[in-house]
This record gives sequence, C-alpha cells and structure tokens, in this order.
Amino acid sequence: MAVRPLRILTWHVHGTYLWYLSHIGHELVVPTKPGHPPGYAGRAGLWPWPPTVREVPSDAVASLELDAVLHQSHENWAVDRHELLSPAQRRLPQIVLEHDPPRASPTDTRHPVDDPDALIVHVTHFNDLMWDTGRTPTTVIEHGVTVPDGITYAGSVERGIVAVNNLAGRGRRLGADIVDRVRRRVPLDIVGLGAESAGGLGEVPPPEMPAFLADYRFYFHPVRYTSLGLSLCEAMAVGVPVVGLATTELPAVVDDGFTGFVSTDVTRLEDDMRRLLDDPDLARRVGARGREVARERFAIGRFVRDWEMLLASACGATGLTAVGWAGAPGSGSAAS
Repeated sequence: MAVRPLRILTWHVHGTYLWYLSHIGHELVVPTKPGHPPGYAGRAGLWPWPPTVREVPSDAVASLELDAVLHQSHENWAVDRHELLSPAQRRLPQIVLEHDPPRASPTDTRHPVDDPDALIVHVTHFNDLMWDTGRTPTTVIEHGVTVPDGITYAGSVERGIVAVNNLAGRGRRLGADIVDRVRRRVPLDIVGLGAESAGGLGEVPPPEMPAFLADYRFYFHPVRYTSLGLSLCEAMAVGVPVVGLATTELPAVVDDGFTGFVSTDVTRLEDDMRRLLDDPDLARRVGARGREVARERFAIGRFVRDWEMLLASACGATGLTAVGWAGAPGSGSAAS
C-alpha cells in the first residue's frame, strides 16, 4: 500500500519550533481562534510556512479526519483536547511535546500527563531526566535547525550577544542578574521579545536570527535553568563560539575550552569572553569546532528522521491510523 502523508493536529505555541517541525513530510493542522490567543496563532509570524501547515478554525477541529494529536503545552493536554477534540479523536495517538524542565521542583515534580497510552517527547535528555513522568512513556528528540546558504561566522562585531525573550521579567532563572553583572566588564547586546526593558536592542525576526548572530564575536547563554534554546543551536551551527553557564543540557553540548566555554564560575566566563574579544583567531577556531558538532547533532535531516520514525511507529508506516497504539518504543533517541 502506498504511503500517504499523515495529518497531525498541533498548536502554534513556539513558533520557531513549529517552523522547524514543518520540515517533516506530513501535514500539520493548526487551530486558530479570533484574536489569536496563545496557542491559536496559526500561520502567524514571519516564517515562510509551507502549504503543509494548514489553519483550521478551532470549532471545526472535531469534524476533521486526523491521524494523531501533538500537544505543545500542558494547557493543550489539560483543557484544549477536551474542548476541541471529538471522542474518536481523543482515542488517536496522543503525543505531548515537552519543551521545558519542571519548574516547581527540579527533581520531584510529577508531569501533568499521566496516561500510559500517551507519549511525552522531550527536547533534551536533561528534561527527560528531571521530570517524574510516572507511568507515561517518554522519548527524546533533540532540536534540529537550518542555516540559510551563504551565512558564515564573521565575528566582526566586537561584542557578545544574548538572545532571551522577556529577560527582565523572567529574572534570575533566565539570568537577568548575570547579564547585568557581566555587562559591567564585557560589552553585550541583548535581543528578544521585550529586550528593550533590559537595555537591549529589541526583537530580531526569527528567520533573520542566524545571519544576525553571525556578526557577533560570541554568543552568551546566561540561563540558570531552562531548556536548550533554538537560538543557541543556530549560533553554534553558524560557527559563533558559545559561552554559557554549565547548567541543564549545555554541558552535554559544549566541550569546555574546545567547542565553547561553559562553567558555573561567572568570573571565569568573563575572562573567557575577554579572550574571545582580544583574539579573533581563537574565536574562529572555537566556533568552527562547535559548528562541526552542531551541524551533526542539530542537523535538520536528523530531526526530521526522528520525528518521521516516531510518527510512523505511532500511526503506522502507511499513514493509516493505528488501532490500540500503546505509546512509543521507549525512552531515548527516536533515531540513531
């Protein structure tokens, strides 16, 4: 039987992630509501959405023929699936994409999804390690990013770049205090939603981010506790040397002193930043080694294969909805 594209219902929660997810060879149906409240923005934003990302009014979702449901937030699981989906659609494979580590307690927080017939997909192994998911099966699909042709590391701007949305309002967890401290010694620019309130430049359109990052001498990741940012993956893939706190997933991505610089000692990181500013050749060498790692680890082809293998397992290789699906093949990477 010929393979056909699957039809997956999902939500627009993290636009850049949805853009990279749209590279898979399946149709993504995204619900919309008037005014575009959180999760219902559809094809909004500046991304060049392919035709396989299709908007549908939220009140029409229950009448759709779907193959699986991909939840992008806890709200999707707790509220939206009950309001939007028909009983038959709630019996389809239910996949929950977990973007973040637990907030209440890093070790003892139970995940809100408690269903042995669902599947939680984590974006980092650290997140999978920290959540208590009980009887719900899990797997990990790490980020995949693309770098437009012709974009290479320049490092001509003798400053570091920090890319964090709403940094001032998110405080210590995202490292607002650390940025304030480091800026007294090292020149830093801040970009992201609401960056102006932290003394930054403002938002960079996401499709333009890799080219924007490429001009800076280094990328600084000041975050104490969150998931691995897509902009960090993009910076590495361009060849921008990364400096960051040795917390969450970052120490498993950056080899300190070789492909970047990571430490819990902020003073030492400040020294590393000064070295990169004073020695452009060092910055280029470190960034080039990081680029080699990122181009393999965060390759969009690997990301697409992981998702397509997972969806084939969930829904059947022919694209026909699986009956009695019992979750995923287990924790760990969805593809080698």
